[in-house]
Amino acid sequence: MMRFSSWAKPKQITIKIAAILFWLLVWEAASRYVGREILLVSPVRALNRLFELSGTARFWRAVATTCRRVLEGFGLSILAGSIFAIATSRWKPLKHLFDPLLSVLRATPVAAVIILALVWLARVHIPVFVVSLMVLPIVWTNLYAGLQEVDQRLVEMGKVFHFSRWKQIRYIYIPALMPYIVSALVTGLGIAWRSAIGAEVLARPQGTMGSHIMDARIYLQPADLFAWAIAVIALSILLEKGMVWLLALLSKRLAGKRGRLA
Repeated sequence: MMRFSSWAKPKQITIKIAAILFWLLVWEAASRYVGREILLVSPVRALNRLFELSGTARFWRAVATTCRRVLEGFGLSILAGSIFAIATSRWKPLKHLFDPLLSVLRATPVAAVIILALVWLARVHIPVFVVSLMVLPIVWTNLYAGLQEVDQRLVEMGKVFHFSRWKQIRYIYIPALMPYIVSALVTGLGIAWRSAIGAEVLARPQGTMGSHIMDARIYLQPADLFAWAIAVIALSILLEKGMVWLLALLSKRLAGKRGRLA
């Protein structure tokens, strides 16, 4: 079994690399078939341009600005979603009151939110607003569902043994909620990133990745357009993988401490 496991991971990596190379070849073939760089730039040209951009300060400033705004909006949505989930879980009339609002938030397209935000807010605040509004229902519904699944017998046991509020949260609520937290954060982060880039493309706040994408389109710079798009996709994947890794690490630490308590 150990021998199989030791070979499994390198084999998976090899398969993924082969799949990426296959699609790069498809991209290259399509680019040559089209024969017009303004319509479809080759992957070699796009990657070369990305390498050139990554050597400039403006590239990293744009990356830092976009990431900061994504995380700000994401953090606000987690805070607000947690408050709404706890409140509606404890007081059922609030759930009935807020159900229509939740349905509206779920059904509203990102583009509609961005257009409304363009009317209401300054351009620099639009990405944070859009991200927080788009991710809020995901956090809210997942945490609410998790709170409904908490074993009330464990809660009663905690009260019998005089667990403090913090101990109840740490050893009863968080382990029960962890699958729902993971689902909310991983799904929400992907939506947050896409929403932020969409908001930046339409609102064009200065010095962001989305504004550079729109500039490349306006000034007919296909290599820049594809280079920035590759950077956006790569950062999205890295952020998602980083979030999964952090949550897995947190789950292991909580499981270990819970085991020692038992």
